[in-house]
Amino acid sequence: MSFVEALLLALALCVDTLVVSSATALRSKMSYRRGLLLALILGFCQFVFPLVGALIGDVARAFIEAVDHWIAFGLLAFIGGRMIWEGTKVEGEGDVKAVEGRRSLVYGYFLLGVATSIDGLAVGIGLGLDNPLRDVLWIVTTIGVVTFLVACLGVYLGKRNIPVPERTANIIAGVVLIGLGAKILIEHLYFT
Repeated sequence: MSFVEALLLALALCVDTLVVSSATALRSKMSYRRGLLLALILGFCQFVFPLVGALIGDVARAFIEAVDHWIAFGLLAFIGGRMIWEGTKVEGEGDVKAVEGRRSLVYGYFLLGVATSIDGLAVGIGLGLDNPLRDVLWIVTTIGVVTFLVACLGVYLGKRNIPVPERTANIIAGVVLIGLGAKILIEHLYFT
């Protein structure tokens, strides 16, 4: 996977992070220091979940090597399709609740991190099936760093009361994930 592909993957995975960080900053009127803490936790979770998924995928690769490209494509296509569907459905008020209280602040931020990183686990499995672990490490590091930066942007936008176009972002992210999955499948079917 090239750096541009890893960057596109990271941007597609952190759409939820942008929306969550923006909504949390908007609703809770958080300080930039708390926003930085939120961004660090979201970036950390988005690093760890794909890494764990990649380790699972790497172990499973030996057992399913003949169809690993189909599984990687299926996971990316499913997640991408779900993101497109979420981008096209009509929504009510946002689902993100402001995280209040000092004692529950870090816990609440970690819950947001887990919620926004579940897709990363499935993508990580696909990465582990398709890439050696040495390549996966720089890919998930890219995902974590990009997520941190996007979360910082979300906090900034939320504090400025600038809305995030969630539907459009989800559709674009879904198309990117499906495209990356199709690329994996085509490379395995026609170029190996």
